[in-house]
Amino acid sequence: MPAFPDMLNWLRASAEDTRLRLLALCAERELSVSDLAEVLGQSEPRVSRHLRILTEAGLVERVRQGQWVHYRLAHGTPAATFVRGVLGQLNRSDPALAQDLQRVRAPAATPGAGPAASRLGRELRAVLEAELAPRPASVLLVGIGHPELLVSAARRALQCTAIGHSRRAVQAARAVLEREQLGCRILLAPGGELLTQRDLERLGGTFEAVVIDHLALAGGATPALLEAAHAALAPGGRLWLFERYPPAGAERVVEHPIARLRRRLADAALECQRIRPIEADGQHVLAASAVPAHGGLSMSRAG
Repeated sequence: MPAFPDMLNWLRASAEDTRLRLLALCAERELSVSDLAEVLGQSEPRVSRHLRILTEAGLVERVRQGQWVHYRLAHGTPAATFVRGVLGQLNRSDPALAQDLQRVRAPAATPGAGPAASRLGRELRAVLEAELAPRPASVLLVGIGHPELLVSAARRALQCTAIGHSRRAVQAARAVLEREQLGCRILLAPGGELLTQRDLERLGGTFEAVVIDHLALAGGATPALLEAAHAALAPGGRLWLFERYPPAGAERVVEHPIARLRRRLADAALECQRIRPIEADGQHVLAASAVPAHGGLSMSRAG
């Protein structure tokens, strides 16, 4: 029988949303930090911190494969018995967990071929191109989970900049641009947020259009991200935001997703002009467009 302190340590390490998801993924096969960050839609530094906690607790172990380090569930230890017992109690049909497992089980794309087009990606591109100016001077794409949005921005804008949340996403984006023979500056987000006030200086100016592809990250766009996106807009600019919402009955809804999104945009001094729900490839997405509200952000919030 495990000692009481060991059991307490294992419970503390596993009793957190992201770490429990990481355990379920590592039970499928050995995965790198980049793989796990891509599936979870989180930054590599953040995923690394969670993996360190799980590793120190003995729930997962590091496996070196050439120059890469992969992670898997621990084997042959009391901690391994504990974690497999915990995972055996999980409901694999839970929407969030099922989506994680579907992503990690999906076959890898052929090297050099770029990500496959999806119906959802085509829907997102259609929404964007229906309202995007014929030839915007500059577009900032925050999040590069869908190549269709990246290609559209690179083709339509005179100047294109995109920010990715992981090295894998950045590498995939560069491969897509090379295949399509398009130009766009691709940057790696240095922290958990895809865009912060600190990043605006290195971007070198404002943009006529800002597009947030937040489907690649867990949860809704944060106030800090929306405020930074507002600050990145040039006078007369427009913002587009794409993010998931729970389908009816999937979870207890305290506030309607559309009302919640309007409120969060208003909190960032953005006036929502249109919200359109999209359902494709089994995903439920809200596509919103907004412009800076009259008066803009106060100095205390924009600084």
